[in-house]
Amino acid sequence: MHRPAGDRLWLIYDERICLRLNRAGKIDWVRRVFHAVSRLGDGMFWYGLMIWLLVGYGIGAAGAVMHMLGAGLVSTALYKWLKAKISRPRPYQVNQAIVCSAAPLDQFSFPSGHTLHAVAFSVVLLAHYPGFAWLVLPFSALVALSRMVLGLHYPSDVLAGAALGAAIAALSLSI
Repeated sequence: MHRPAGDRLWLIYDERICLRLNRAGKIDWVRRVFHAVSRLGDGMFWYGLMIWLLVGYGIGAAGAVMHMLGAGLVSTALYKWLKAKISRPRPYQVNQAIVCSAAPLDQFSFPSGHTLHAVAFSVVLLAHYPGFAWLVLPFSALVALSRMVLGLHYPSDVLAGAALGAAIAALSLSI
């Protein structure tokens, strides 16, 4: 399949950025930190935060928690459908210089489900409780970065995940 020169250039930069970020994962403490962030981003952080909201704010937080769960369900359905349709291989499957430092949750790369969920949950939560920005914004950024440092996603996967997460959250807030 022939691709236009601009498309090839974009793919080259996507891989180069991924490779540079992945090199940071060769440093033991960096890899361990991002592995922990990624594991928390599997859902533990978000479900723990939802429980914390219910314990700390009582029944008043139920609407926000249900909203987050709804956005999470839509996010899961969308990213699984997109991954199956697009079937983009993960960076470490394409470039042997990229080291996979964590077990992937599924086979394909595009979009980043971790980033999609992190952004969707953060936007919904902050619409209800803006005071949590100090916690969820840095965590979401670290989740997004972890996907590239660990060799699981390209920057374009992460950016697409963030855009889709923001769109799902914005749509859910408008309903």
